[in-house]
Amino acid sequence: MTPQEIAKVLADHACWLKKTGGQRADLGGADLRKADLCGANLRGANLRRANLREADLGGADLRKADLCGADLGEANLRWANLREADLRWVDLCAADLSEADLSEADLCGANLRRANLREADLREADLGWADLRWVDLCGANLHGANLDYAVWPLWCGSFNVKAGARLVAQLIAHVTRLDVADEPAEWVAEAMTALAPYADKFCQYQGDVKPLKQGVMEEVE
Repeated sequence: MTPQEIAKVLADHACWLKKTGGQRADLGGADLRKADLCGANLRGANLRRANLREADLGGADLRKADLCGADLGEANLRWANLREADLRWVDLCAADLSEADLSEADLCGANLRRANLREADLREADLGWADLRWVDLCGANLHGANLDYAVWPLWCGSFNVKAGARLVAQLIAHVTRLDVADEPAEWVAEAMTALAPYADKFCQYQGDVKPLKQGVMEEVE
């Protein structure tokens, strides 16, 4: 799309949001590669399967926007507001989402490999089945987020993540189910023993996870 065509769509969308005429932005499947959409108001817009690779969406308002299946690889989304946006199966590989608001967004199946999510707000976001390989989550807020079947980054990029009880319980459940019987280091056995009382906490959140041991589970404080 040309810059003039994009400007017309944005103007009509602004009127639609204000309920003074215009129409909702329908950019489904549009070619918006490297488009300058910095600060654009696309709240509630249709961007399904749009090609936004390398686009500049810094500070854009994308609340409740439909971006399902869109290509946002290497896009700039720093400070963007994506609260409650539909980002299922979106390609965000190497995208900059630092300090973006992704709270309550649906990122199920999203490709976030090598994305920058430093200090991003991901509270209550759905990251089920998401690919988080080499993602930078330093300082990101994941309180209440769902990471079932996601690829958790085991590198320093996941340090200092703000995590809630559910995620902590989920990670402990995986650690306590490792087979370390042949590990000679004494501290490993000590650590596993220390975590053992919390091994089944995640069963309270995920019913299909079988308890590691029998007994009544305590409530997560």
